[in-house]
Amino acid sequence: MLVEVKNVIKRYGDFLALDHMNFSIREGEIFGLLGPNGAGKTTTISILSGLTKFDDGEVSFLGKDISRHENEVKRELGIVPQEIALFEDLTAYENLHYFGRLYGLKGSLLKERIEEALRFTGLVDRRTERPKGFSGGMKRRLNIACAILHHPKLIIMDEPTVGIDPQSRNHILQSIKELNRMGSSIIYTSHYMEEVEEICSRIAIVDHGRVIAQGTKEELTSLVSSEEKLVVDLSSVNYTVVEKIKEFHSVLECVVNGNQLVVIGKKGEQNVNRLIHTITESGLEILSLSIEKPSLESVFLTITGRSLRD
Repeated sequence: MLVEVKNVIKRYGDFLALDHMNFSIREGEIFGLLGPNGAGKTTTISILSGLTKFDDGEVSFLGKDISRHENEVKRELGIVPQEIALFEDLTAYENLHYFGRLYGLKGSLLKERIEEALRFTGLVDRRTERPKGFSGGMKRRLNIACAILHHPKLIIMDEPTVGIDPQSRNHILQSIKELNRMGSSIIYTSHYMEEVEEICSRIAIVDHGRVIAQGTKEELTSLVSSEEKLVVDLSSVNYTVVEKIKEFHSVLECVVNGNQLVVIGKKGEQNVNRLIHTITESGLEILSLSIEKPSLESVFLTITGRSLRD
């Protein structure tokens, strides 16, 4: 395990921010922390970064207690904070030079890493410009460049796509995948479920300061999914067929929408085979058939009863 968080408690006065937080992260994975604002994601990230002390529990990085090996752990971390952390009056190159020196880089190695980071984030042509004139997406990319100069084992990204345009968001998501392919493990916090679904190998759903479910997307959806949704486009609809489908013991609902049937049935009950047989036996032509799997949003709503963006 790269990171292990065991029964971590953090209080701010009478407010319990983390309530026995538990999760672990394997080397080489993109681990998503998914939850609404105020769920405890940023507090968890601050603890892992060594910026916030916790009241009880254990946190280890590569088997080392982060409380006792704080400086050693920090050398292996790259942080992309939720708020932009740049010097607006320094050029992009000067920002990278400054942060590289903080990580202990110098001389030719520092110059080499700066060039590498500029190429990786697509900012080579903007190296002499100051970020105060950058778009939000370009500032985010420069923040990422500053975080990867020292080739960290673990990169922590706290809401790195907030408030940016779709093109920059896509660039950042693809960059995260590439960083992972290059060997970095990544913690990715977000309340954008579509991003977490796209890039994360495992996900922890956090609410009220604790992990309430974790696993792969497939494992999480299987926790709450006892139904499946079949969408069938037909050349025409025969209501006799609809009535036959409704009589299946495994079908909970069959809705007609123009020449489309939406069938809700119990999962694992051979609904597809029965549906195809009944429709074709009635002489109707199937134009398309798809099975819609439950999303992370449906999992979240089922488990917590709250909208992710509340």
